[in-house]
Amino acid sequence: MFEIFKRIFDFLASFTAIIILMPFLILVMSVLKFTGEGEIFYFQKRVGKDNKDFFIYKFATMLKDSEKIGSGIYTAKNDSRILPIGNFLRKTKINELPQLFNIFLGHISIVGPRPLIRRTFNLYSENDQKLISSIKPGLTGVGSIVFRNEEELLNRASGNLEEYYEKNITPFKAELEKWYVKNKSFKVDIIIIFITAWAIPFKNTMLPWKFFKDLPRLDK
Repeated sequence: MFEIFKRIFDFLASFTAIIILMPFLILVMSVLKFTGEGEIFYFQKRVGKDNKDFFIYKFATMLKDSEKIGSGIYTAKNDSRILPIGNFLRKTKINELPQLFNIFLGHISIVGPRPLIRRTFNLYSENDQKLISSIKPGLTGVGSIVFRNEEELLNRASGNLEEYYEKNITPFKAELEKWYVKNKSFKVDIIIIFITAWAIPFKNTMLPWKFFKDLPRLDK
């Protein structure tokens, strides 16, 4: 019943948001068309429900084929591959707005585990992969909120970014996503949506742990 209600909520909320934001989306598309490389959208294969791949939609914020240059799939703050307007779009999360169409089409939910590329998702253990992919990934979620400053974390990393990500970020991120799967409810989703809105201007907020006392902490 929860999943049915959640799908109805996702459909109606994404449809309403698309209609309301359409003039703004068109404005962003126009700016991207006449800046940088002229690319508007970025499509990337991610892991979805039941471990099946889907293409996620985002506004283009980096050079084309950026995964093949520099630090590859890992993006640090002030990465030289980020386009002029890209930093603003990423900082404000405007680059994520095309995912409203992913929600509308049923690829993802508003709230759920962070959708990862296959290479990163495979860093999870087999049991963690099975549990986390048992539900749809989300536009936002506890993993997305806690790691909203992931680029800054990678920027402070010394040495190989992939090795740092695997050893320091992956284990904690897995614990956060498993927490959500085990505690998912409409009430939890509403709180996460509220915290997401709050975390955009206040990115160092500790609200996740104030609302969810048993949420895993990085320092434990």
